[in-house]
Amino acid sequence: MTKYQELQEHLKSNQNIWLITGVAGFIGSNLLEKLLILNQKVVGLDNFDTGYQYNIDQAIEDANNATGKDLNGNFKFINGDIRNLSDCKKACSNVDYVLHHAALGSVPRSIDDPIKTNKANIDGFLNMLVASKDASVKRFVYAASSSTYGDHPDLPKVENKTGNPLSPYAVTKVVNELYAQVFAKTYDFKTIGLRYFNIFGKRQDPNGSYAAVIPKWVAAILNKDDVFINGDGETSRDFCYIDNTVQMNLLAATTDNDKATDQIYNTALNDRTSLNKLHQMIETELIRNISEFKKKKPFYRDFRSGDVRHSQANIDKAKILLGYLPTHKIEYGLQETIEWYIKNVKL
Repeated sequence: MTKYQELQEHLKSNQNIWLITGVAGFIGSNLLEKLLILNQKVVGLDNFDTGYQYNIDQAIEDANNATGKDLNGNFKFINGDIRNLSDCKKACSNVDYVLHHAALGSVPRSIDDPIKTNKANIDGFLNMLVASKDASVKRFVYAASSSTYGDHPDLPKVENKTGNPLSPYAVTKVVNELYAQVFAKTYDFKTIGLRYFNIFGKRQDPNGSYAAVIPKWVAAILNKDDVFINGDGETSRDFCYIDNTVQMNLLAATTDNDKATDQIYNTALNDRTSLNKLHQMIETELIRNISEFKKKKPFYRDFRSGDVRHSQANIDKAKILLGYLPTHKIEYGLQETIEWYIKNVKL
């Protein structure tokens, strides 16, 4: 059995209380679903700034269907804001593990409104750190970002080699890591940060100007709208399916390896897919699922401000210290994701 398989078996018979901030979002709702399936109790905190009630409802419904049980009693929701310390303290009360995912993502959003991004991602992060420390939680795991690598040219990206941040969003994520380091040294409160590389999967919002590329393109193609590619399409990313991300969160939260704490880990595949290749893969999956589907050429436009050209992660550190072993390559992840969007995207 893998480390993750062993952990899942252990959790099924050992119930803990988990706090997920940003529980109504894409990653947060997937964490909620998995933890409920594993017989865990979950407290969710969200202000619905970028998340949705239907993500929570669907996560609970999917967990109920997967287990054949009514798991609603294992979930408690708090409508609150991480920018308010009192909300953070209330949410952290009697909690074992914190998975902090409440934030304002998106490089373009941060360029449009750096002040709002700063308040959520830095002030909110610090509030959650303080509240978690004061509540003596067992582990604080937080969503870091590959944007921290900035203009560093090396590929694949290794955790201890970063460059200059290229956007306000990236600055906030750098500051998060610095605060986490200081809290370890000053208060002996050891956290784990997960540098996410282009996470995708079910419940990722396809709507709005800040939507991520995979849900945005899939929804556009299903709606017979135009697809726009920034630049020449040879920009590449390390796309990581949500199930791999959930695995990393659970392994990080429960590790008993002291050397694995007060650390940052890449959360990805150590793979690289160009935007042109991604578009082809999405069309291939849609052809497989929809008999009448017809291909349509994308439109190319200028490169987007703040974007890095290529991104790929070295994941050796996570494999060695946490026992991380990705279960989904991009092809398998796209299969599951597109099947979900076909069933759930309103045309």
